[in-house]
Formats: sequence, C-alpha cells, structure tokens
Amino acid sequence: MKAVYLEAIDAPFTLIDTDRPTAGPGQAIVQVKAAALNRRDVWIQHGKYFLKDYPAILGSDCAGVVTEVGAGADPKWVGQEVLVDPGSNWGDNPRAHSADYKILGMPQAGAFAEFVQVPAENLHHKPPHMSFEEAAALPLAGLTAYRSVFSKCGLQPGEKALVTGAGGGVALFAMQFAIAAGAEVWVTSGDEEKIEKAKALGAAGGINYKLEDWGKQLKAQVGGFDVAIDGAGGEGFVQLVKLAKPGGRIAMYGGTTGMIGKINPAEIFWKQLAIFGSTMGTAQDFAGMMKLVREKEIKPVVDVVFPLEEAEQAMRYMEASKQFGKIVLRVG
Repeated sequence: MKAVYLEAIDAPFTLIDTDRPTAGPGQAIVQVKAAALNRRDVWIQHGKYFLKDYPAILGSDCAGVVTEVGAGADPKWVGQEVLVDPGSNWGDNPRAHSADYKILGMPQAGAFAEFVQVPAENLHHKPPHMSFEEAAALPLAGLTAYRSVFSKCGLQPGEKALVTGAGGGVALFAMQFAIAAGAEVWVTSGDEEKIEKAKALGAAGGINYKLEDWGKQLKAQVGGFDVAIDGAGGEGFVQLVKLAKPGGRIAMYGGTTGMIGKINPAEIFWKQLAIFGSTMGTAQDFAGMMKLVREKEIKPVVDVVFPLEEAEQAMRYMEASKQFGKIVLRVG
C-alpha cells in the first residue's frame, strides 16, 4: 500500500510503498478514503510532541470502508462506511486520561495511508449527511471541542459563549456545537475575513484580537460570557477572565500563544469562575459528539483537500495558519 512516511525530526513527508496491515484479535482494517491533518502532526514533524518514535506514519483522523476484522470483532462491520475514534485506553477516570492513553498516528501507524489498523470498538458509522472528507475532519478536533463545551463547561441553551481563534478546527467545531445547542456564540480572530465567515455559519458576532482594547470593546457590546473556549492562552487569556460573567466557565485546550500573563486572582474567586484544562475525550464523549452531529446534521468545515502524495504541502499550509476549517488528504 501507499503511505506518507516521516523518517525523522524535521524531515519532509514522503510517499512510500509499505506492507498492508492485517487485523489481529479485536481489530479492524479500514481502507482510508480521506484523512485529516491536525496541529499535532506538525508538532511531531518538528519534534515538539511528547512522543518521539521515528520513523512514523502519522494521521489521527480518517474515514473509509472496513475491509477486514479480526477474531472477536463483529463481522457486520465489513463493508461499512466508518470514521474512527482516534483515542484508545482512556482508563477508568472520566476526568483525566490514563498513562496508557494513545492517539492514532504515534506510536502506532496512523491514517496517512491507504489502509490503517484500528481497534474495532473505535469504529463509528459515517453520518449519511457527510462526505468522506467531511467525516475525516471530525474525530480529534470535534472530540476536543465537544468535551470542552459540554463535558467540561456544561453549556446550556440561551447562554453566551466566546470561542477564540475562529478558523482553527477545534474552534470551529466548538462554535458549531454551541450554536446547535442554542447558545449565542461570539468569536475572536486576527483575520476580519474569518470573522465574517464565522458569522455566515451562525456566530452572533466577533472581534479582531489584534485590536489593543479588544476585550473592552467586546465587553461593551456583549456584557460578558457564561462560557469561553480557548486554544491560545497567552495574554489573551487575561481578557477571557475579565469577560467572564459571575459563575462563568473557561475551557482551555491549547496554548499556541504561550504563557499566560498577569491575572488578578480576585477576578477568579470573586466571580466564582471555573477554569478547565481539556484535550481529546472519552469514548462516552465521542458517542455524545456523534449523537449531536447526527441529530443536528452538523457538517464539518473543510478548507482544502490535498491528494495523499501532497501531504508535505498540506503540512506547510497548516503551519502557515491559512486555513478556515480542516485540511484533508484524499486517499486513492
């Protein structure tokens, strides 16, 4: 089979011919039709991920058709159109994953290939309203967003939510999920065009975080937020604390802008705020996300689709943060 290969840190992705995997007990083989990129893949390429197990076939997200199952797996999966929960071995504590938690794409071979081996229990039927490219875009980013919005922050209909960094995959899913749940959703972005695109998808409004006083301007417009979902950290996080209503909840799933600046502790304890760290999610979170996207017929936003052999170009496109939505590789 053909697969995208990363030989070492900072090496370019190359297309190789390698052996096709086979299904062991409890496993399934998926013929990949589409696979999506995540920021995780860029970090791994540059050696900035906590695992460093090279050479590697990356790719955490995929959708395709089941071609084979191993002993103990339901044979009815064969021939089914599926997407895959990329996480395994979360553990018994729903509040935090175990030390054995793994994500498809490192250390085990991932989905940037024509075939991938996955646990059969991680298979989910592809929603009929999604293409393979859209379905591949959903798993990791959608799961992270769902856990942040609902499992952590407990967003309720009618509440006001702020999602930072509109354009990124997790941020857009958080926005879409919150809108579907009946919240009034606002966004931030450093790009006015991305704010307008977010509004076209149902956001109530947005503000450019490059403005020096963006927090004050947003507070004057909205008054405050019940929930904030953030993947940036940095100085902007200080504004999220200021913008939070009493009893507000803030979930952080990333830290692309680095260390958080000076926060007045009184703004946290006097307003009784709850701040959550969150990433990925449990099998129950994944099932809840799938239920939501089916019932509300939510379609992932796909920015661009590259062929598998152009994985290196796709990575550089992601690294430049040009995208509004997910970047997908079409396989086959």
